Amino acid sequence: MDVLTALLLLVHLIPVSTAKNGVSSKSRKRIMPDPVTEPPVTDPVYEALLYCNIPSVAERSMEGHAPHHFKLVSVHVFIRHGDRYPLYVIPKTKRPEIDCTLVANRKPYHPKLEAFVSHMSKGSGASFESPLNSLPLYPNHPLCEMGELTQTGVVQHLQNGQLLRDIYLKKHKLLPNDWSADQLYLETTGKSRTLQSGLALLYGFLPDFDWKKIYFRHQPSALFCSGSCYCPVRNQYLEKEQRRQYLLRLKNSQLEKTYGEMAKIVDVPTKQLRAANPIDSMLCHLCHNVSFPCTRNGCVDMEHFKVIKTHQIEDERERREKKLYLGYSLLGAHPILNQTIGRMQRATEGRKEELFALYSAHDVTLSPVLSALGLSEARFPRFAARLIFELWQDREKPNEHSVRILYNGVDVTFHTSFCQDHHKRSPKPMCPLENLVRFVKRDMFVALGGSSTNYYDACHREGF
Repeated sequence: MDVLTALLLLVHLIPVSTAKNGVSSKSRKRIMPDPVTEPPVTDPVYEALLYCNIPSVAERSMEGHAPHHFKLVSVHVFIRHGDRYPLYVIPKTKRPEIDCTLVANRKPYHPKLEAFVSHMSKGSGASFESPLNSLPLYPNHPLCEMGELTQTGVVQHLQNGQLLRDIYLKKHKLLPNDWSADQLYLETTGKSRTLQSGLALLYGFLPDFDWKKIYFRHQPSALFCSGSCYCPVRNQYLEKEQRRQYLLRLKNSQLEKTYGEMAKIVDVPTKQLRAANPIDSMLCHLCHNVSFPCTRNGCVDMEHFKVIKTHQIEDERERREKKLYLGYSLLGAHPILNQTIGRMQRATEGRKEELFALYSAHDVTLSPVLSALGLSEARFPRFAARLIFELWQDREKPNEHSVRILYNGVDVTFHTSFCQDHHKRSPKPMCPLENLVRFVKRDMFVALGGSSTNYYDACHREGF
């Protein structure tokens, strides 16, 4: 696996040239990652290592950047859980041996790791919305369980929390020193990996992690749609999108050949291997620098991985072109975006509750939100991805509020469909809040076509 180690060093440790303010001169064109280290053509192994998001050198970030006369009012953070053990195994192979206990002298490490474990082990009295109170507060199995957060996943979010703390609390004083429980809004799905990721981020973020002030609400849906989850038209878009995926796969003879070769190696029918979603397990081997599995019939190898990953990249490209996923995303993301602008509007009225909102979620949460916002260049959410909405007030015109959208530390505000032309027409450095409100209340439905002007009608449109 020496090649892998070299690639990891290449992706994470090459010094990056930056322009003024530490921002790459090309960052307005490309959302991710840094142009200096990015290969000229899409390299499947490079893409996979970006997805792993292995903690190494501290990353630059653009969160909290604003002209001095702007005041930060509220922050809304959407995260994908950190690195996890696979959800699927390659049939008839040994599971990758990864330790899910948290150990101080093992890489990756964070200075707050021991304190985090100590704090979590005392937190069993914390009251969360059911069924969250039955979940473990940190990973703790010598051999990871399926889908369990790893030490890498915990460190990724301790790092995210520390970064946001330095910007939002130390620099911008978003929360007062005597902050109270009602100034946070915390919500997670019912998986241990999302609850633990949220706790790790909060532990890195809060100056004083007081269990009495931490209350996570449970969200049963990965779309965070709360009471607005029933949406037949959204499901129809999803079915059509899945059909598109299936047809693309059928056209890829190299992919079928690769699945056939791998199925022979592990001695199962090709259909069974495909259903086991081998890419999930293979990514885990790659992210943790563990050799791919071997049997007496041979070894699964890097060439197999490259073919499957290349198809995944091609699928994402076609997905953007065909727009079926966009229809699914607009309806899938509407409830959570509607909730977010509601919070922002209350903050503009001077309300001091829910100044910091955290949604601890999945790739299938972030991906539709990115798509709905029009961020077509954004890469698929990596482990511990963060999407942040900042609300700002102009101190010189206190009635004027603006928003910034950041994805993994990069300002993508002017890549969004609701603000991509704003900076051409206006000298203002940020996007007016009303642009986002208009987008969520009206333009999302316009983008779907048809005559619907609200979420319910769009979800129940006849003749789609």
